[in-house]
Amino acid sequence: MKKWIWVLPLLLILTAVPVSAQDYTVPPEPDSVAGLLPDDRDSFGEGLRYVLRSAFAVLQPKIAACAGISASVIGAALLICVLGTQEGRGKETVRLVGIVGISCLLLSPADTLVLTATDTIQQISEYGKLLLPVMTAALAAQGGSATSAALYTATITFDAVLTSLISAVLVPMVYIYLVLAVVHGAVGDGTMKRMRDLVKSAMTWILKTLLYVFTGYIGITGIVSGTTDQSLLKAAKMTISGAVPVVGSILSDASEALLVSAGVVKNTVGIGGMLVVIAITIVPFLQIGLQYLILKLTAAVCGLFCDKAITDLIADFSGAMGFLLGMTGAVCLIFLISLVCFLKGVG
Repeated sequence: MKKWIWVLPLLLILTAVPVSAQDYTVPPEPDSVAGLLPDDRDSFGEGLRYVLRSAFAVLQPKIAACAGISASVIGAALLICVLGTQEGRGKETVRLVGIVGISCLLLSPADTLVLTATDTIQQISEYGKLLLPVMTAALAAQGGSATSAALYTATITFDAVLTSLISAVLVPMVYIYLVLAVVHGAVGDGTMKRMRDLVKSAMTWILKTLLYVFTGYIGITGIVSGTTDQSLLKAAKMTISGAVPVVGSILSDASEALLVSAGVVKNTVGIGGMLVVIAITIVPFLQIGLQYLILKLTAAVCGLFCDKAITDLIADFSGAMGFLLGMTGAVCLIFLISLVCFLKGVG
């Protein structure tokens, strides 16, 4: 009886103490993105606008560099077109030299963007390893132990699989894809074209399948319910139907889910974490996307006066940038969808 006299007041004190995710703090962001983030991170909408403004300010000097590469490629293609007017073996020599020259102009910036995308993916993964345990503890503290454990396990597992595939498989496949594109442009061999298309299909299939399995797991296991489930199902459909190298449809649909959830839930840890993940991704993503669009435009311009082999080569380099967008967007998407689920649960 005496034990109960002590236990009952203790239980009353514990039930009176509020447990909230607000008691947890956001892990510090990487130094490289500190300047992109606002001091006040309570509002997702305001924070996102600040991150976007800061990202575009950082991106402005890179626009001139991308435009310079495009101008160089168009100038080289025009020169090849003029010199290629002669008949016979001289024409083939000019075309071959032109393919090699344009490839040299494009390979260096492409290599830089591959390294940028790889580094960005690694940063997102490393930050996620700091943020997800905080969100898991916050959700478990509110009674969602099973949900938080399942969500944490799924996110960490899929992130590990995807980042490993990107570093060990997909990045080398991007280089193989570019090499095959250059060889096909130089010799016009149908075998090289089929191998290039096979590599392209394999990269697309890997990204689409992994994203589909992740979003399907989240929805089927019932980790979240209500509005979030509908958003996740919609994101899964967009993942299947959208072309992964051009990830605009996937990301726009995911953005809808993120904005709806962030507008409902007020949680500093979750919203702050989402803003950091977006800040890590936004500048490299926009830079790769800018190169992708400019190369698309360059291929269209060259197609007006140039040989089809050169136009296809430029389009292939643009396609490689699309794959980098898909890889970066896929890793970012996994973490953002998981954070939305945590936000719903904690909220």
